Amino acid sequence: MTIDLRKYYLGSSDELEWDLELSGMELGGVKPFCAPVRVRAELKGSPGSVELRGKACYAMTMPCDRCFKTTTQERETGFFHVLVRELSDEENDDGEFVVVPDETLDVDQLVTEDILLDLPSKFLCSPNCRGLCPRCGKDLNEGDCGCEREAVDPRLAVLKEML
Repeated sequence: MTIDLRKYYLGSSDELEWDLELSGMELGGVKPFCAPVRVRAELKGSPGSVELRGKACYAMTMPCDRCFKTTTQERETGFFHVLVRELSDEENDDGEFVVVPDETLDVDQLVTEDILLDLPSKFLCSPNCRGLCPRCGKDLNEGDCGCEREAVDPRLAVLKEML
């Protein structure tokens, strides 16, 4: 969705609600967004800047990074941006402002970046997922596999002898 910011720079305000389609996006070989992302946002204008505040609610379906079970999680990402036409010489661009020189904002791209930056580095089916046994591959969430746990990586065997 593209928004013309000219009326907001004059002091206008609006509330927006739309669906953001990310079903074609691929992360780690998987397309995790099976349903549209529900976005609600508020634009508050003032001379020289516009505040964009909102949240994106979505469901992600991904394999767990430890046990590989497909898991769906409901997530919510909040965002806040200050949109400006240009930065003055006194203001340094430390990411606090989003510069929109042509007064036209692709809000879908901005919200997509917010969602991607908020994703966890590891996607887990549960915080206490035990993963797979490195020897036999059994899912340790379903019970112990009985494999010997004292096995030492042969590359580190010399260090074990030192102890």
